[in-house]
Amino acid sequence: MAFALRKRGPSTFERAADGSMTLIEHVRELRNRLFRASLAIVGGLILGFFLAQPAFNLLKEPYCSLPDATDALGNCRSFLQLSPADGFILKLKLALWIGLIAGAPVWLYQLWAFIAPGLHRHERKWAYVFVAIAAPLFAGGAVLAYLVVDKGLAFLLEAGVTGLSTQLEVTRYISFVTNMILLFGVAFEFPLILLMLNFTGVASARRLLSWWRAVIFISFAFAAIATPDPGPFGMTLLALSLSLLYFVAVGVAFINDKRRGRGKEIYAGLDDDEVSPLEHDADPVVAGQRVDATAPIGVPDPIAPPAPIERRYDDMT
Repeated sequence: MAFALRKRGPSTFERAADGSMTLIEHVRELRNRLFRASLAIVGGLILGFFLAQPAFNLLKEPYCSLPDATDALGNCRSFLQLSPADGFILKLKLALWIGLIAGAPVWLYQLWAFIAPGLHRHERKWAYVFVAIAAPLFAGGAVLAYLVVDKGLAFLLEAGVTGLSTQLEVTRYISFVTNMILLFGVAFEFPLILLMLNFTGVASARRLLSWWRAVIFISFAFAAIATPDPGPFGMTLLALSLSLLYFVAVGVAFINDKRRGRGKEIYAGLDDDEVSPLEHDADPVVAGQRVDATAPIGVPDPIAPPAPIERRYDDMT
């Protein structure tokens, strides 16, 4: 018994890439992908609701590690709760953060699947590379912020007039810690911008290195303004980390330029105000080929005299 093979048509990705999809089909695809991403976030939110308490215990460890944050029995002092609903709202916030992290592979894939058809093949390749680098950088910044947030807390509490035994309000403390983690994670993505400029040919490694004074100044200014920790420890550590990541990115840019052969152009070793070398080798001038005489131009035909004005127009014009 013979079975007829069904001819498979182009996939959704292929139709979106070659531009054969209509506007309504694009809107329908966006709706479907948003729905799948929402399902992933809701599933992660349900999971985060059960993991909110362990996450809260993890986030309060920097405060509990302080010298005077424990009582006589060695137990961590309890936080201050100003409203009866603060504990439940805080649990929902932590569950939402966990849901976004747990559902990140799904909603990030849905976002990428909608954008990728509009990119070229080499652009998609570099996007994979940058995403693979961005995740470890964000995780490294978040871990560094979690490890040093207790130092900032110790400085702030010791430098204040109330002393280390101050009872902290729970929502403000969690916001302080999560903002530090989020800021360090996002700031650690700064080298990707420099690498993107270099890999796309916008700026060479020498050009990036020439910005080092401005980059260091902007790093310290950004850390002083954006860091939730007003003490010197957190902002100084963030600024030094950004400066170190800048020089690492410049080193990678030099390797990329060397691999691609950039900087070997004829004017690469000259300053902007230096005169470029000119070649003074004069080529000998030889006689050109003989030009034959052209045929004489004939006499033009006589021009007919203009007709009388009454013959140029009819009665209507």
